[in-house]
Amino acid sequence: MPRFDVVVSMTSPPLVSGLAAAFVSAKGGNLVCWVLDLNPDEAIAAGWLREDSFVCGLLKQISAFGYAVARKIIVMDRFMAKRVAAYGVPEAKITVIPPWSHNEAVHYDEAGREAFRLENGLAGRFVVMYSGNHSPCHPLETLLEAARRLKNDPRIAFCFVGGGSEFARVKAYAAGHRLGNILCLPYVPMSRLSASLSAADLHAVVMGDPYVGIVHTCKVYNVLTLGIPLLYIGPEPSHITDMTLGMTSRGGMRRAAHGDADAVVRLIREAATSGVRPPLENEQALAESFSQESLLPMMFETLREATIGAPVPALADSIVLR
Repeated sequence: MPRFDVVVSMTSPPLVSGLAAAFVSAKGGNLVCWVLDLNPDEAIAAGWLREDSFVCGLLKQISAFGYAVARKIIVMDRFMAKRVAAYGVPEAKITVIPPWSHNEAVHYDEAGREAFRLENGLAGRFVVMYSGNHSPCHPLETLLEAARRLKNDPRIAFCFVGGGSEFARVKAYAAGHRLGNILCLPYVPMSRLSASLSAADLHAVVMGDPYVGIVHTCKVYNVLTLGIPLLYIGPEPSHITDMTLGMTSRGGMRRAAHGDADAVVRLIREAATSGVRPPLENEQALAESFSQESLLPMMFETLREATIGAPVPALADSIVLR
């Protein structure tokens, strides 16, 4: 392929930034590493890779090579920025741009909410929903234990929507403990995402303790856009506690640590009896700062800054994507 002004490498497949750096080194141009999750750090945290192994050392060298060649490195949050800086990357290279919400596709849908709840036997119940990728990075054991303890409370239902390596475990747990209060559904098409997400009274957002700054839980942006209260199970501080400061006092956010099923049960019961109903206007206002309209100009400006000696483009109007 020919030389490009800017080459953007992402993180799927992992460490593709090494190939992009080699391409730029051979052909010229400027590399921007867009880090959506951090490897091999994620594999180390998950226990899939020993940090003192030869393979791990090689993969870290590939990551470091990509970061060294890059003109700019875009990360999801301040914690990820700190981890990237530990590779010897100057802070001036690093820009924090969180992922934007699906504003064009996701909105609070009252009619869709009621239809989804009726269709799935959730009408009249307080619905705690976990929607999205079921991954080892987002351990669900504490939430599942809370569901087990609440199995005799007819007010409360748990809805797990999505897929991933842990989805089968959720279904097996529900079947093994005969939990009629757990409903497992596959991913819904984008056309029904608003209805599905709006069906929740409380969204569960989960992050594993070792993964702060390694992965970035994105579902929180759509939850804020919908203005639905959230239950965060995970460490503090994290990017989620950063962005939700002030929500706790308004009832928009509740937090519990992993392993503290007592707290999760208590918080769910509090939410079920609080009478707080979505959409919450303050949370929707907060979501605007994470909208595509707010963040996309930052992305274009970062791409522009990565170009050495090139004329200043008029943001999106002058950028050709291939």
